[in-house]
Amino acid sequence: MQKSKLFIALLGISILPFSGFTQEKKDAAPANWFNLDYKTDGVMGISTEKAYGLLKGRKATPVIVAVIDGGVDVHHEDLKDVLWINKKEEQKTGKDKDGNGYIDDKYGWNFIGNANGENVNYDNLEVTRQIVKYEPKYSAVLPSTNLTEAERREFVAYQGMVSDYTSKLDEAQFGDQNYSRLKANIDKLIASIGKAPKDISKSDLDAYKADNDQQKMALRIAKKEVEGGSFSKFYDDIKDAADYFGAQVKYHLNKEFNPRSIVGDKYEDVSERYYGNPDVKGPDAEHGTHVAGIIGAKRNNNIGINGVADHVQIMAVRVVPNGDERDKDVANGIRYAVDNGAKVINMSFGKGYSNTKKIVDDAVKYAQEKDVLLIHAAGNDGKDIDITPNYPNKYFTDSLNAVTGEASNWITVGATAWKLDGDLLAGFSNYGYKSVDVFAPGVAIYSTMPENQYKEQQGTSMAAPVVAGLAAMLRSYYPQLTAQEVKEIILKSVTKVDQKVKIKKDGNSKKVYLDEISTSGGIVNAYEAVVQANKYIGKKK
Repeated sequence: MQKSKLFIALLGISILPFSGFTQEKKDAAPANWFNLDYKTDGVMGISTEKAYGLLKGRKATPVIVAVIDGGVDVHHEDLKDVLWINKKEEQKTGKDKDGNGYIDDKYGWNFIGNANGENVNYDNLEVTRQIVKYEPKYSAVLPSTNLTEAERREFVAYQGMVSDYTSKLDEAQFGDQNYSRLKANIDKLIASIGKAPKDISKSDLDAYKADNDQQKMALRIAKKEVEGGSFSKFYDDIKDAADYFGAQVKYHLNKEFNPRSIVGDKYEDVSERYYGNPDVKGPDAEHGTHVAGIIGAKRNNNIGINGVADHVQIMAVRVVPNGDERDKDVANGIRYAVDNGAKVINMSFGKGYSNTKKIVDDAVKYAQEKDVLLIHAAGNDGKDIDITPNYPNKYFTDSLNAVTGEASNWITVGATAWKLDGDLLAGFSNYGYKSVDVFAPGVAIYSTMPENQYKEQQGTSMAAPVVAGLAAMLRSYYPQLTAQEVKEIILKSVTKVDQKVKIKKDGNSKKVYLDEISTSGGIVNAYEAVVQANKYIGKKK
């Protein structure tokens, strides 16, 4: 799950799942900033608009980009013209007309639903599922218990999971209690003022008389957050936080909750591939719709936003619930995308544990054999993922978790902001000298949302599709380039900055250069990537 876990300081609670409370209200990012150029526009975008100047007159062919995510609103006004459509399945007939094993898959496929149209919305975190799996075996183990070497490794891993789970549950219960209370008091405030949240002003707050200490605290927080901003956005953030922590307690960390029966697959059979339904939107398509817009929202149509790629077809593959995705679904999502023509796959999700990593590794190898480039978000925990892994990842491992190889068709993306200063690296972004390949804009990214809406969000989930869009641009204008060559071009053409950025390491803040926390040492640059692509093509002739 790659809902952005952004750090805030409100009521002593950290890890708000969405945007808000984090950006200076009087210092908003310029519109379309992720596509802009530093020299021309003064922001650390990827120079997309400048790149199209170099591409003028060059022919392009559409490239299919699979968005493996939580769902995409395929009827969005700024996406409906850039969708992949399975021509043989355009008409809903209840039959598998193209023989690919999936019935009525017009826009893609949903692996977390059933044939009756029911869908999984919430699911556990992977750590919860792992504890449920190992608890019966290891909860009563003592230091004197006789265990095999393999069991001892499992037991040590289980102990780490219990510690992680307990910490997460404590935080979730604390957040749920405080945010639900804050929201209740804000709701009372709204009812008393008698206006819709979008119409409430600072003068309304100044005139409001709180009845008790809790309402006084809620009012004080509201006034502080509304300065230079809007009450409506503040209220949306409060609702998001209350929903997030409530879901953590009720679903993500609830060991008694298991929605898999909805899907109706033979879950333990990891080779099973044909299950699910064609509802690629699902019950919550906010995240996937936002990601899809960054990649390829129709450019220059005077509607909404400009995506990065201008010759793209978005294929929607739903595998991510509100909770952690399951390895079986991820592997099947990758294979579906590859088999149906995707040349770039965006994966803006991740988790701290993997139950059956091998089946995902095998799917990644399959994509590699088929010349498909995979773009993955680094994660939003502000950690060094060389030390604390984020799954899936580019490393192939054996049964002892020893690295046996590395995918050549994989790019891991961290997130950056628009200013060239010490805060260039997004505070939430994971990093890693070996594990993170590049950085891309991921703060205050304005993109598409369901029902023809638009919204700013942030996270490495937003940075990855910037890179996926760039990869699609290169593969559409330079179709002779392989996935590995596109990766090499993207990594070689990054913007390197002589500016240290702040990271948290071992509980302390320190300053480092980007080349100390990534393999490329820079931020992707579309203009320079096109320059490099022209050189590659010149060498091939």
